[in-house]
Amino acid sequence: MPPFILRLAYVSQFLLALLAVIALWEHAGGAGHLDLMPWYTKLGLTAGMALVTVMGTASAVAHERAWNAKTIACLLLALILAGGMAAATYYYHLHESDDTGAGDGEGGVATSLLIAPGKTRI
Repeated sequence: MPPFILRLAYVSQFLLALLAVIALWEHAGGAGHLDLMPWYTKLGLTAGMALVTVMGTASAVAHERAWNAKTIACLLLALILAGGMAAATYYYHLHESDDTGAGDGEGGVATSLLIAPGKTRI
């Protein structure tokens, strides 16, 4: 197979992997937590996972056996990156700001007074 076709296939896989990783991370971790993360965290982890996916595919195609040392190393790197994604999501889950009742200093307790119609308060 000509090398330019393989390069085109790997670039296509990388772009598809970017979209798939972002979609999976959004569904698994929650879109609200991803909105709290800075862009460089999401970009680094997502691009790293997509790159490791393409590198694993390239090493599986290049060697006689699909499961070789490079493929297993790419799998381990993917698991480490997935752990990093989980850790970042968990960190932003724990440190998200809760705006319900935080400003009044009452600890989120609401008080209601019932006044009968026609009567005035003294």
